[in-house]
Amino acid sequence: MLLSTYGSRGDVEPLVGLAVQLRALGAEVRVCAPPDEDFAQRLAGVGVPLVPVGPSARALTKAAPPSSSLPQRAAEVIAAQFDAVTAAAEGCDVLVATGMMPAAAGARSVAEKLGIPSVSVTFQQLTLPSPHHSPLAYPGRPFPPEVTDNRVLWDLDAQSINALFGEALNINRASIGLPPVDNVRDYVIGDRPWLATDPALDPWQETPDLHVVQTGAWILPDERPLPDELVAFLEAGEPPVYVGFGSMPMRASKDIAQVAVEAVRAQGRRVLASRGWADLALIDDQDDCFVIGEVNQQALFGRVAAVVHHGGAGTTTTATRAGAPQVVVPQAADQPYWAGRVTDLGIGTAHDGPTPTFESLSAALSTALTPETRARATAVAGTIRTDGASVAAKLLLDAISRERPSMSV
Repeated sequence: MLLSTYGSRGDVEPLVGLAVQLRALGAEVRVCAPPDEDFAQRLAGVGVPLVPVGPSARALTKAAPPSSSLPQRAAEVIAAQFDAVTAAAEGCDVLVATGMMPAAAGARSVAEKLGIPSVSVTFQQLTLPSPHHSPLAYPGRPFPPEVTDNRVLWDLDAQSINALFGEALNINRASIGLPPVDNVRDYVIGDRPWLATDPALDPWQETPDLHVVQTGAWILPDERPLPDELVAFLEAGEPPVYVGFGSMPMRASKDIAQVAVEAVRAQGRRVLASRGWADLALIDDQDDCFVIGEVNQQALFGRVAAVVHHGGAGTTTTATRAGAPQVVVPQAADQPYWAGRVTDLGIGTAHDGPTPTFESLSAALSTALTPETRARATAVAGTIRTDGASVAAKLLLDAISRERPSMSV
């Protein structure tokens, strides 16, 4: 089987969980993903081959190219998908396509050409057309503020995606003898997409036009021990507040480390900073602050007072499963949605906007660190499913064994 994606850590990590479950059931698996070293190491750690595709996702994210260059970057991503996925998919029984829209469009096109069943997967529901919510706007292409009807907004969304990606996709499709696609978004999603999120954290409301299969989030149980130095820091005092922004460079907050450390200290708490793509670092030599790199968040989040993060789907789910109160500082894309879900569930609070100040982060922390929020987070943790990757793996294998053509839509 081939699992194909292009994006940040949040687009790659779920495929690690699915790949491990598929291998446990006897399937051979390879993953097509960006060539970033941390992705390669993560997959190598579970014995799954990485087929590199496209440029470094981290380098592209940190470069922050203008939104006007999005069609050109999408064309490069699509072309890379056609090259890498075509070679990697030879001999595969099924292809799982996810990640950036142009990458998924390229991967599904390759599967179509090779006659391989494929399934489209998303790790948040905001890319799935529904009258119950509005679509995400692409950078540089805001929706008209006077339009509030979700159905109209989804029509505009389809037009925007066609304008951004349609030409590049169809040029590449023509190069391998495939007909053009009129609606890129609907081609990628199909009639039976998979939603790999937890139903309690991300409840999907049924819509007559789309048959969504919600599997639960794809999370690999992490058995890695925490580093000795980190354990020593955790055991040297009261639980610290974790601060980390994953794959977000946090360009809008150049002094984010200073703001975060001072806000946490003002609550009388120690600080555990995760370096991440924001390159968080110590601001002084006080012993109440400790900086970490890549660690087992599943084990760590159960030992902290709260988690301050960017609101990626994976981090939000992991913190929720651990029962850790959260402060979400959303930066882009689906992150405001996850921040809203955390607030709605009462398991933390959403920071207003992407640029925290000492005052604003202090206020958010004061809410997250209350006994009431901790109690609610503990209660909700017990409702989060742990079998999403297993459910998805069995669905894939069952579909192959029964040769169900409806999986590719």
